[in-house]
Amino acid sequence: MLGVAIGLLCAPIAQAQMAHQHGSDAACEGTELRCATKVTPFFAGDGKLWLAWMAGGRVSVASSSDEGRTLSTAVPVNDQPLNLDWGPDARPKLVVDGKGGIAVAFSIFRDQAFNGQVLATRSDDGGQSFAPVRPVTASNESQRFEALALDQDGTAFVAWLDKRNRVPAKAAGRAYEGAALFFASSRDGGATYAEATMAQDNTCECCRLGLAFAGPGRPVVIFRNIFEGSVRDHAVVTFKDLATPGDVYRVSTDDWQIKACPHQGPTLTVGPSGAYHVAWFTSGKVRKGLFYAHSRDGGRTFSDPMPIGRPDRNPTRPYLLATSDMTTLVWKEFDGEQTTVMVMQSRDDGETWSKPRAVASTNNASDHPLLVARGKQIFLSWMTKADGYRLQAIGDES
Repeated sequence: MLGVAIGLLCAPIAQAQMAHQHGSDAACEGTELRCATKVTPFFAGDGKLWLAWMAGGRVSVASSSDEGRTLSTAVPVNDQPLNLDWGPDARPKLVVDGKGGIAVAFSIFRDQAFNGQVLATRSDDGGQSFAPVRPVTASNESQRFEALALDQDGTAFVAWLDKRNRVPAKAAGRAYEGAALFFASSRDGGATYAEATMAQDNTCECCRLGLAFAGPGRPVVIFRNIFEGSVRDHAVVTFKDLATPGDVYRVSTDDWQIKACPHQGPTLTVGPSGAYHVAWFTSGKVRKGLFYAHSRDGGRTFSDPMPIGRPDRNPTRPYLLATSDMTTLVWKEFDGEQTTVMVMQSRDDGETWSKPRAVASTNNASDHPLLVARGKQIFLSWMTKADGYRLQAIGDES
């Protein structure tokens, strides 16, 4: 499998607003934030920041009312330690609905063959306690790389990669490649999920999904698909409603023919105009590196791929977020000594972009850079070994 080294960070850029008082410890085996390698943020409607992280075999949740400088007492969502999915694209997911209910989803390894299981839980008391974790599907086959989002009415929608279809294929003597994209929704905010349904078979089995909403009841998922000839390029599917996936459209013809796991998933955000913004990594015959494109027709066609970052600095791990007046893209670059988080922003729905600029760096291991918004204010969320967790406001320099 093609593993990609997780990057690095040290001193913050001057004048940057950030909170990073939760230092990381390489030998740390506890469950506290300083022991985490993967941290996922979410701003609730009341402006409170919620974090979910994995450490010590547990997924923990805490909140902050001061942009991450101080945290509430962390609450574990699983009582007993579990073999949490530690893959490069794995992390816990959480969303907070308008009533303060918190839905969490994460994956574990069930065996040494990397077969996984997606588990979910919910808190109805503001994160003070969580219901017992339960599988999102009754299938005993492998599920990994869940993505979780909330519809406007508070319905939770989850998508994941699932290998249940390899069983009938094997029984029939047929080869089975990759996995399948499955999904389910929850009308009770993540407490229980409807029966799992397949959206697409024969997808790549080891890359994160990108998930957003094109409108009420219309999720959009971007994923690395397997096209004819074991070509692992990206595709999108827009749902007609929460139970009905639409047609699958190819994002770009990169022609990355590989029978292995890239462990480099895409990112997706939908702007106020309905434009889809996507970014992805490829090492195909047509193009190599990090690229961005947009679609203005619901994902049917995409603009010509735009290269991102400096090729000599191995640009990786893109993340996109659209707010009411801005589209922001971050990624990591490595110059041989330091990993730097770079940012570009667009005020015209992806037609033109600001000049790339550095917003943070480290000389040690780090998580993927993530973006989170509170109203129009955009923040970089980044966990680093050297400095721990940091939440950094990204100003507009477009």
